[in-house]
Amino acid sequence: MNEPLRGIWLNLIAGIVFCAADTLAKSLANELSIVQITWTRYVVFAVMAFLLTTRVGGSSFFVRSPWLQLARGMCLVCSSLLFVLGIRDVGLAEATTIGFIGPIMVTFLAIPLLGERVDARRWIALAGGMAGVLVVLRPGTGTFQPEALYRVASALFWSVGVILTRRMVATERAETTMFWSAVSGLIVLTAIIPFHFVPPTALQLVSSIGQGLLSSLGQWLVIISLRYTPVSTLAPYSYMQLFYMTIAGFLVFDVLPDGWTLLGAAIIVVSGLYTGWRERPGPRLTESR
Repeated sequence: MNEPLRGIWLNLIAGIVFCAADTLAKSLANELSIVQITWTRYVVFAVMAFLLTTRVGGSSFFVRSPWLQLARGMCLVCSSLLFVLGIRDVGLAEATTIGFIGPIMVTFLAIPLLGERVDARRWIALAGGMAGVLVVLRPGTGTFQPEALYRVASALFWSVGVILTRRMVATERAETTMFWSAVSGLIVLTAIIPFHFVPPTALQLVSSIGQGLLSSLGQWLVIISLRYTPVSTLAPYSYMQLFYMTIAGFLVFDVLPDGWTLLGAAIIVVSGLYTGWRERPGPRLTESR
């Protein structure tokens, strides 16, 4: 099934939904614990993953690489925790910009972990992406925010999770991998949430459930969009997230990114687009997230 426009629209809507979820999470992050916010997301995520997996039928819950599945689940839960930490202490636009380094990190990590080769032009793109992050972070200056490193660490864990997904793609179903990642993360968060639980108010409870539902809905829209449009076609539209987050940051928190952040974002976007173009599948190959 190949309906590019439908897939693009679904992907753009997913970006808006993610933006709403992250805005709610940022609003809650100064009131509730990070573990509690992430746990709520994972409860909804696990329910969604269970429903998706049961629709597949057969031995859909059986895994052939349990340790890789567990490692992927731990990477994603660490990424989620650090992500909420990052958006709590840094502007939405800045946090989103730094997160764009994730796909570039995947290319870099694929060299030692998957044995992939990188030519000189891709090395230049990788260096450009890292330079863009340095422009946004500006270490050694009075404007440097150490809290932004949470977002870098989140992107790193996400990148390792993607690498592990690539390792399992030939033997594991996508729905199975999603389910076990959700369940393993939920188990870890459930074990530690008693030490971080803060009784929520009615509004906080509704907001917590809302951000969990929106986050899962965003994931679902992305999955559906990939049924209609190849990931290589959708990749450039992911950068619309910066536009959404900038508007949300201004409307909700009265914060706009400065010129250096926009410059860094431009460098990262160009590097990411070039990397995606270099890694686009050939005419016989399709790729899905």
